[in-house]
Amino acid sequence: MPRGRGAGSGGYVKPKNSKKTLGMLLRYVGKHKGLLTIVFLCLFISTFAQIAGSYFLKPLINDYIIPGDFSGLAKGLLVLGIIYLLGACASYGYARIMVHISQKTVSEIRRDLFYKMQDLPLKYFDSHTHGDLMSRYTNDIDTISQALNNSFAGVINNIIMFVGILVMMIVLNPILTLVTAAMLFIIIYVAKNLATRSKYYFSQQQAKLGIVNGYIEEMIEGQKVIKVFNHEKKAIEEFEGKNESLRIASTNAHTYAGLIMPVLGNLSYFNYALTSSIGGIMAIRGFFDIGSLVSFLQYTRQISQPINQLSQQMNVILSALAGAERIFNVMEEVDEIDEGKITLVKVKKNQDGTLKETEKRTGHWAWKKIEEDGSITLIPLKGDVRFKNVYFGYNKDKMVLKDINLFAKPGQKIAFVGSTGAGKTTITNLINRFYEINSGTITYDGIDIREIKKDSLRQSLGVVLQDTHLFTGTVADNIRYGRLDATDEEVVEAAKLANAHSFIKHLPHGYNTIITGDGENLSQGQRQLLNIARAAVADPPVLILDEATSSIDTRTEKLIEEGMDQLMKDRTVFVIAHRLSTIRNAKAIMVIEQGEIIERGSHEELLEQKGRYYQLYTGQFELE
Repeated sequence: MPRGRGAGSGGYVKPKNSKKTLGMLLRYVGKHKGLLTIVFLCLFISTFAQIAGSYFLKPLINDYIIPGDFSGLAKGLLVLGIIYLLGACASYGYARIMVHISQKTVSEIRRDLFYKMQDLPLKYFDSHTHGDLMSRYTNDIDTISQALNNSFAGVINNIIMFVGILVMMIVLNPILTLVTAAMLFIIIYVAKNLATRSKYYFSQQQAKLGIVNGYIEEMIEGQKVIKVFNHEKKAIEEFEGKNESLRIASTNAHTYAGLIMPVLGNLSYFNYALTSSIGGIMAIRGFFDIGSLVSFLQYTRQISQPINQLSQQMNVILSALAGAERIFNVMEEVDEIDEGKITLVKVKKNQDGTLKETEKRTGHWAWKKIEEDGSITLIPLKGDVRFKNVYFGYNKDKMVLKDINLFAKPGQKIAFVGSTGAGKTTITNLINRFYEINSGTITYDGIDIREIKKDSLRQSLGVVLQDTHLFTGTVADNIRYGRLDATDEEVVEAAKLANAHSFIKHLPHGYNTIITGDGENLSQGQRQLLNIARAAVADPPVLILDEATSSIDTRTEKLIEEGMDQLMKDRTVFVIAHRLSTIRNAKAIMVIEQGEIIERGSHEELLEQKGRYYQLYTGQFELE
C-alpha cells in the first residue's frame, strides 16, 4: 500500500479520491467551528496588515517624505507600526489556535481508528501486516498533523495574500501588473518542471530507502546465520549495490530540490529589476508617482512568495490526504458481525435447583435468553460443544475444513493431531467465532453459537496459544488480564496452579516485577507459564490449548503437568499438540489431514487401528 510522506521527504503520494477524503477530514476539523471562525478572522487581519503595510508606503513618501513633513512622517510611521503589530498578533493568534485544533483533530482520528480496530474481524489483521497497520498511527497521523499545523491555514492565507496583492497592483498600475504577470507565468512554468523532476527522484529515493532499510533489518536479524556460513563478503557486496542505488536517487532528488529556490529567487530578482526599470522610466516621464512605484515594487517582491509557499504546502496537504485516505479506508471496513442476543450471566442456584441471576461471582454461569414474549430463560453453562457438517474456507473458493462432525461433552478432553495446515487451529478459531463458518452448525450447550453475543461466547472460553504475548506491566497485571477483577490471592492461586509461582517469587520484585518488550527478560518457558496462569485465573468452563507446551522444555512440561490436570478438571478441553505424549489421556483424539477427520478414537483404539496416528506415535510418520 502506498504511504503518504511528509514535507520533509520532498515527495508525496497522491490520494485516490481527494474530494471524498477531504470531506471526511473536514468533518473532523469542522467540529471546532467556533475556533475556526476566530482563525479565519485572524487570517484576514494578518493578510490585511501585510497588504496595507506595503500600500501605506505610498502616502508616506508622497505626502510626508518628499514634502519634508517630518511630524506627519512620525505619525504615519506610528500608524504603520500599529498595523504591523496588529498583523503580528493576528498571525500568532491563528498559529496557536491551529495547533490546538490540529492536535485535537488528530487525537480524535487516532481514537476513532483505535476503536475501529477493536471492532474489525480477525481476518482483517490476517491480511494486513502489523507494520502496515502501525504506519497509520505513525506516518499517516504525522502527515495530517503537519498539514493542519502548518499548511491548512497557510494555504488560505497565501490565496488571500496573492489575490489581495494582485488587486492592489492593478489599482496602482495596470501596465506594470501585466509585466509582472508575464514573469509570474515564467516562474510558475520553471517551478513546475523542476518540482516534477524533484518529486520523481524523491519517489525513487523513498523506494530505494525502503529496500536498503529492509535489507539492513534482515541482515541484523540474521547476523548469527551470516557468521555461521561466512556470508559477510556477499552481504557487503549486496549492501553496496543497494546503497549506491540509493545514493544516486538521493543525489538527483536533492539536486533538483536544491535548484528550485535559487532559480526562482533569481527569476524574482530579475522580475524586480525589470519592473524597477520600467517603473522608473514611467516615473521620470511623469506617468507614475514615486510613492506608488515604491509600493508597487514592494508588491512585486511579495507576490512570488505565496506561489512558492503554496507549491510547498500543497505537497504537505496531498501527503496528508493520502495518509488520511489510508486511515479512513480502515474506518470504512465492515465491522465484525455480531447478531447474537444471548448473553452470559452469573447465577446462583436456589434450593429448589432453579437458577437466579446475580451480580456476585458464584462460580456458576448461565446463558440468558430473552424469549419473544419478553420472558427470560436461563440455560446452565456446561461446556457441551458440537460440530455438525461444518465447512469452512478463508475464501469461498478453497475449503479448509470439510464436513467436520465432532462433539465434546462437559468435562471431556478432545485432542487434535495432524500436519501443519491440516486445520487443527482453524477448528478452535471457529469455536471462538474468530471466523464464520460457510455451512453447518456449531452448538454450545445446545445453542447455535451465532445466537450468542461474541463477548459472552469468548468470556466462557479460555485460550492458551503457542505464541505468547505479554503486555507492558507487572507480572500480576499480565496474569490478571484473564480476569480484570481477580484479587491478588486469586492471581497467586492461578500462578501456583500453573506452577509459575516458584519462578515468579524469585524475580526482583516478585509479582510486581515490570515486564517490558513482550517479556524479553523471561525465558520462553516462563512466558508460557504466565500464559497458562492467565487462562487459569479466568476459570473458564471450556479451555483451548493450542500447542500450549510446545515452547516448554521436558522438565518444565513435567512441572506443569499436574497443574494442567487441575486446570482441565471438570472442564471441556480442546488440545492441539505436536507432543503426542501429552494427549494420551484424552477422551477422544481426532486425526486431521487436509481439513478432514480421517481417524478418531482413544489413544489405545487408534494404536490398535495402526493407521496414521499409529505411524505418528511410533515415529514412522512425522508431523511437519
